[in-house]
Amino acid sequence: MALRDVKPTRSELIGLKRRIALSERGYKILKMKRDGLILEFFKVLADAKDSRGELLQKYQRAVESMALANTVEGAIGVKSAAFSVKEVPQITLTSKNIMGVVVPKIESSKVRKSLVDRGYGILGTTSIIDETATSFEELVEAIIESAEIETTMKRLLSEIESTKRRVNALEFKVIPELSEARDFIKMRLDEMEREELFRLKKIKARMKA
Repeated sequence: MALRDVKPTRSELIGLKRRIALSERGYKILKMKRDGLILEFFKVLADAKDSRGELLQKYQRAVESMALANTVEGAIGVKSAAFSVKEVPQITLTSKNIMGVVVPKIESSKVRKSLVDRGYGILGTTSIIDETATSFEELVEAIIESAEIETTMKRLLSEIESTKRRVNALEFKVIPELSEARDFIKMRLDEMEREELFRLKKIKARMKA
């Protein structure tokens, strides 16, 4: 179809201008969201680095404590103390919102226990069992904290990537294509007005003749 055969209307031009305005507004909002999410991501990333370092330290301490306990108490003594524990850690999983991204919030209870709650009896064991139990309780707490941080970081990163794709689509595809269509319709409307004006002048000239 030739360009001259295309006859757009003023309402189409107005509609396109509205769509461009909405797209530009959406672009600005999404860009602000992307930048905000990136800031939040780097905050969580800093926490994640600290959490990983702390987790590794507590893991190494727990392994060393277990090795020492096995040497002092023997494997049977360690297992007996472990099986004496009646209450296991309780995990409660809820959620929180970070700039529209739902991330997990993990709360724990009954991880840290008193000597009485551990159940193995104070008189029948040495202090190394207590130290080993404490080191593993601290390790479990570190694991729970690390799990929350790592999951939050992954979800934020996923949302950042999704938002970046939408921002790029608006900036490099949607808005340019709409703007090109607007410019074309405006050009054709101007041409049609000139053609109509020329036609009216010819009719007027014939009428005078």
